[in-house]
Amino acid sequence: MNRPAAATPSTGSATAGALLLAGIVLAALTEALAGTVLALGRGDIIGDTHATPDEFAWLDIGYTALKLIGFMTAPWLLNRFSARNLLIGSTLVMGLACGLAAGTARLDLLVALRIIQGFAGGTLLVGGQALLFRAYRRAHQPILQALFAMGAVVAPATLAPALQGWLIDSHSWTWIFFSVVPLALAAGGLLLSADGPLPDKARQRPFDWIGFALIAVSLSCLTYVFIQGSRWDWFEAPRILWLSVIGAAALLAFLGQQLLASGQGLLDFSLLGSSDFSFAFIVSFVAGAALFGSSFLIPAFALSVLGFSPTDAGQLLLPSGVLFIGALLLAAFLFQARGIAPFATVPLGILLIMLAMWLLAGSTRDSGSDDMLAAILLRGLGLGFLFLSITLIAFSDLDRRNLACGIGLFNTGRQLGGLMGVAALQTLLEHDLATNVAVLGANLTPGAGAVIERLAGTTAMLTAKGMDAAAAGQAATSLLGRVVTGQSRVIAFDTAFFAVALLFAIAAPVLVGIKVGLVRYAKERQGTR
Repeated sequence: MNRPAAATPSTGSATAGALLLAGIVLAALTEALAGTVLALGRGDIIGDTHATPDEFAWLDIGYTALKLIGFMTAPWLLNRFSARNLLIGSTLVMGLACGLAAGTARLDLLVALRIIQGFAGGTLLVGGQALLFRAYRRAHQPILQALFAMGAVVAPATLAPALQGWLIDSHSWTWIFFSVVPLALAAGGLLLSADGPLPDKARQRPFDWIGFALIAVSLSCLTYVFIQGSRWDWFEAPRILWLSVIGAAALLAFLGQQLLASGQGLLDFSLLGSSDFSFAFIVSFVAGAALFGSSFLIPAFALSVLGFSPTDAGQLLLPSGVLFIGALLLAAFLFQARGIAPFATVPLGILLIMLAMWLLAGSTRDSGSDDMLAAILLRGLGLGFLFLSITLIAFSDLDRRNLACGIGLFNTGRQLGGLMGVAALQTLLEHDLATNVAVLGANLTPGAGAVIERLAGTTAMLTAKGMDAAAAGQAATSLLGRVVTGQSRVIAFDTAFFAVALLFAIAAPVLVGIKVGLVRYAKERQGTR
């Protein structure tokens, strides 16, 4: 196993190391805020830009597609430029693009700026994490990766929604973009003040334009399919079918072209020689589905069913963030100080997330934040134990030659897993809602005693408040319909929560089998050498 030489910032001082670490974490925070701006600000942005839902979707599609492309392109950029300079440049570009986005309501300009933000975000995440591995000793990586995860994973999943909800309620969605600017400037200043490791003296490879074009087409098509597939009822729409075919064909062509590139392409296939990386890469899809899926479901349930304001919905995940951070730090202590293998906490993380989703599956229309607190806390603990483990597992066997490529590929897997998870949950919610309304409505026959009693009671109440008798009867029927729809929505969300728990119940034994198979394969390869 080849390990990079231990390195520290060239000044050798603790202050320089702290400045570098703080700059990297703040840079990750800029992506966290910019990447999640549409989660709670959707309605406000649509209103101000006068965009249709389909036009608005391009803000998300452009950002996500270019973020994925940034993940895949960043390793080549790190081969050409120092990690610190690349991180500074991408962070400042992110800040500039967010500052410009805060000053316009033109949809076309916002889409263009979101594309720039996405590429900058993907590049800075890969550059920041690679810089941590290059600048600090491997023995210190558990705590360093835990701190980086606070900005790259915890913030977008828990802290950013709370801040964004407050900004939307008290100011406007433009303040979310404004808030990125000082963070980007602070991160750039800290990174400029701190010395980074000396750049690698690696042979510079020409840029693989063919591979880049193929993977860009594939990721763009797949991003559109996952984000808009549910909107167009998936393959019932020709555009979704054709984009799926084009995306899959471009992906296969990319893989074939990379094999023929003889190590000169975007993708380094030596990564697959590490059974640990291969296992963690597969787990990243499941972990991404759990992270993004639960981050989508919980605020959506609070907004659409419980009637929470954006501020309250955003703050709902804050306790989860506190436990998420606590689990990251505890896991880092166990790995770094106690020498426990990272794989040991993977089953615990999976079990806690399963339990959290199972508890949320019992939510009702009368549930409040207190009723959901236990499940939300368990979710944070589970995600903390899971994400740090698979991060350390993924990169433990990689060296300077393929580390950046491994980071980019790992992040791509997590993001794609999240896209697939959210798309599946959106489809499940829509289909279940329609089915539940039909089933519940079929049992509300006009002559049923309970229906007559409910309508009569509601009509009497509305009449007593001064409403005309005929109008009160129509309003009572309408209110009953809303109750049916509301209850149908509750059942649909409960089913979706249970589906996330079921995902892990099915995935856990499969992942164990994959791990055992990879270990055996690695031993057989070593035995034949």
